[in-house]
Amino acid sequence: MKQYNLGIEATLEIIGGKWKALIICLLMSGVKRTSVLERSIPGISQKVLIQQLRELEGDGLVTRHVYQQMPPKVEYGLTEYGVTANTIVDVMCAWGRDNIALRQQRGEDIVLLENNHPES
Repeated sequence: MKQYNLGIEATLEIIGGKWKALIICLLMSGVKRTSVLERSIPGISQKVLIQQLRELEGDGLVTRHVYQQMPPKVEYGLTEYGVTANTIVDVMCAWGRDNIALRQQRGEDIVLLENNHPES
């Protein structure tokens, strides 16, 4: 039997890490092809992206639809359960925006490129 000391442990097990919350955030606006997700996440390799998507799929947050065509076309979207993560991701986004504003006020040279994601 798996045991957790705090509920946040279960949350972080599923959406923790460097990329998963970002992937969920991008899928909130709708179904995306792998290439669109890859372009929207600077610094992620295709291998890591696919690994993270498969883990999210295994946890029931993401659906994967493979079209039988050449070249192959794969699209990812959120399940109904995956959409419930929106509450958490929204709070994380708001905290991040506030954090960036605070750091800017302290003189740090940073910028938020929030609406700079390619759509498909």
